[in-house]
Amino acid sequence: MNFIAEIKIMPLKELLDPQGKAVMGGLSNLGIKNIDDVRIGKHIQLNIEAANKEEAKKIAEEASQKLLANPVMEEYMILIS
Repeated sequence: MNFIAEIKIMPLKELLDPQGKAVMGGLSNLGIKNIDDVRIGKHIQLNIEAANKEEAKKIAEEASQKLLANPVMEEYMILIS
C-alpha cells in the first residue's frame, strides 16, 4: 500500500530562531502588527510503500531521526495518511 507521511520540523522552542526574527522584523516594517512571534520550520512529504500504516510511520520516524531533523535543535511531528 502507498502512504503519505507529512513531517513538520520546527526549531526547539528554547532556541532562538534567527530566520523567524528576520521575518518578524520584515512584517513590522511592512506595517503588519500584532504578531508576537514567528518561527520558521520545514514541511517534508514522503510517499512510502509499506504493508500498513504502522510500518509507514516507523519508516518516516527512522528517516526523521537519521536525516531529516536535527534532534539537538529541532523537534518533529509525523502525520500518516
